[in-house]
Amino acid sequence: MTTLAQALKQATYQLQMHDQARLDAEVLLAHVLNRPRVYLHTWPEAELSQEQEARFSDMIRQRAAGQPVAYLTGQREFWSLNFAVTADSLIPRPETELLVERTLALLTENKTLRVADLGTGSGAVAIALAHERRRWRLYAIDQSLKCVKLAQDNARRHNVDNLYIINADWSTALADRSFDAIVSNPPYIADQDPHLQQGDVCFEPASALTAGPQGLDELRCLIKDAPRVLVPGGWIVLEHGINQAKSIRKLLNDMAFTNIATTRDLAGLERVSCAQKPA
Repeated sequence: MTTLAQALKQATYQLQMHDQARLDAEVLLAHVLNRPRVYLHTWPEAELSQEQEARFSDMIRQRAAGQPVAYLTGQREFWSLNFAVTADSLIPRPETELLVERTLALLTENKTLRVADLGTGSGAVAIALAHERRRWRLYAIDQSLKCVKLAQDNARRHNVDNLYIINADWSTALADRSFDAIVSNPPYIADQDPHLQQGDVCFEPASALTAGPQGLDELRCLIKDAPRVLVPGGWIVLEHGINQAKSIRKLLNDMAFTNIATTRDLAGLERVSCAQKPA
């Protein structure tokens, strides 16, 4: 019989081409065992059953072939909440938590505000905001019916009752002067970006990643239509590529937004830009 320590050692070797080989192996083994990762360190001499060993070996083979850990386990943590994920949506990433942080910082906590999350995917951003601000009304919009169903499942998982999930194209779903804020993590990768063939990204849906030759097509549309949708004094908060901040600030300025600012992530990269519609 194989012990947990032996299984992890072998799996880490098989995944050595990945930056986080040991972590990936631990996450997958903990998933197979339905135990927290700390269990692996507490009971390293515990033995795997034949069924568990076979399932773990299969997952390691898939991960070695590049399949994202989140798709293998069907879940990913975001904002200290556990989200179901599928290959139909983007995998929630730690850097996108900055989008949530900036939105919470910009808007009043003790008012009933209407906030739209455009291109919600798994619903992670909208659900995190709804979880933090129970007085707000969140509207999560996605044109993919599969993403909408996934977001609905996640909303039920986290018991948020101030969230409305809508299957529609955002440009036709929002009424004039109806929202206090728009937040979005839209597609922003250039069509021919070589990173699309690397790592987890090559397994994620291209429609949620790419946006024209410069990666700005969706962001440009969002910024152009936002003044119609926002109330006076309303905010737009956008995640974008690390080399797009200057272009985003110009687009916002061209649409007469004020209080334009860009926030850097923990790595010092320009990740999220925001702006306010004049009051």
